[in-house]
Amino acid sequence: MENKKKIKPAKKCYEHLGGKLGELLLETFADKKWIAKNNPEEKHFYITELGEKEFTKLGIDISQIKSEAI
Repeated sequence: MENKKKIKPAKKCYEHLGGKLGELLLETFADKKWIAKNNPEEKHFYITELGEKEFTKLGIDISQIKSEAI
């Protein structure tokens, strides 16, 4: 029997990171207050000022994210 290496998938769904990794990142960013919602009932998050600083420290160019009215 072939010895297969087990991997943890990081799924891409259209232009978004999905799967358990996407879920864990979302929860972590929300817990750290890097992202937030105006209202808990809403499904959309926005990047906070703290998030802008922290994502930039990680080398993530958030200027590629278009601004939207929320």
